[in-house]
Amino acid sequence: MTGAFAGKTVAITGAAGGIGQWLCRFFGAEGATIAAVDRNDKVLELKQSLGKDGITVKAALADIGSPDEVKQAFAGFGDVHVLINNAGVSRYPTLSVTDPKGWEADVNANLNGAYACAHAVLPQMVERRSGSIVNVGSVNGLHALGDPAYSAAKAGMIAMTKALALEYGRYGIRANIVLPGTVRTPIWDERKAKDPEVLKTLERWYPLGRIVEPDEVARVIAFLASDAASAVTGAAIPVDCGLTAGNIVMARELTLEDF
Repeated sequence: MTGAFAGKTVAITGAAGGIGQWLCRFFGAEGATIAAVDRNDKVLELKQSLGKDGITVKAALADIGSPDEVKQAFAGFGDVHVLINNAGVSRYPTLSVTDPKGWEADVNANLNGAYACAHAVLPQMVERRSGSIVNVGSVNGLHALGDPAYSAAKAGMIAMTKALALEYGRYGIRANIVLPGTVRTPIWDERKAKDPEVLKTLERWYPLGRIVEPDEVARVIAFLASDAASAVTGAAIPVDCGLTAGNIVMARELTLEDF
C-alpha cells in the first residue's frame, strides 16, 4: 500500500472512540500499520473491520492509566514511528462533584496515561533518531470550561508536549498537541437525549457557527505527524472552529452588533 505513512506504524490510543476510529481509518488509508490501544474491548474488532479495507491493525486491550498495561501493549507493537495520544475521559463536570479519588482518576487517565505511552516509545525513537508524538488535548486546557480535573490534565499535556519537544528535538523527535473544541462524536448523542438543543446552544459560541467534525481533527493530526510539518515541534494548535479566537457572544453584546 502506498501513502504518506506507508511502511510506518502509527500507535493510536483511545482507538475505539469517535476520534480514534477516524484516526485509524485516516492513517490506515495513508498506508500505515495501525497499533490500536483502548480499554474498551471494541478495539479488538478494529482488526477485522479495518482489514476489510486493506488496513493492517495490531490491537491491544489496555488501560493507559496503568504503566504495566501500557508496557505490555507496546511491547507487542514493535517499531512505532508515530504516537497519537488520543485517549481521554471526563467524568466530573464541576469541582463540587469531584472528590480526591475522582480527581486522581481523571488526571491519571488523561495526563499520566499520555506520559506512560510516550515513555514506552521514546527509547526506540531515540535509537532511530526520528519520531513524532501528537497529543490530543482540548481547549479546556486553555480556559475554564467545566470538567476541572480533565481540564487540568489537558493543561498538563500542553506542558508535557513542550518538554518533549525541548528535550528530544536533538534526536529528531517532534512533539505537538492539538486542542479540539466540541467535536461531533457519539458522546453528544447521549447528551442530546437530555437536551435535544444542546449543540445549537453551543454553536452560538463558535465563530464558524458549527462544531468540529472528527475528520477535521484527524487531518490536523496527520499534518503534524507527517514530514510536511518537519520543522514544527512544541506547537499547541486549536482545532476549534474559532472558539479560542475570542468570546463572540460577549463581543456581540458589548458592541451591540451582530457579526
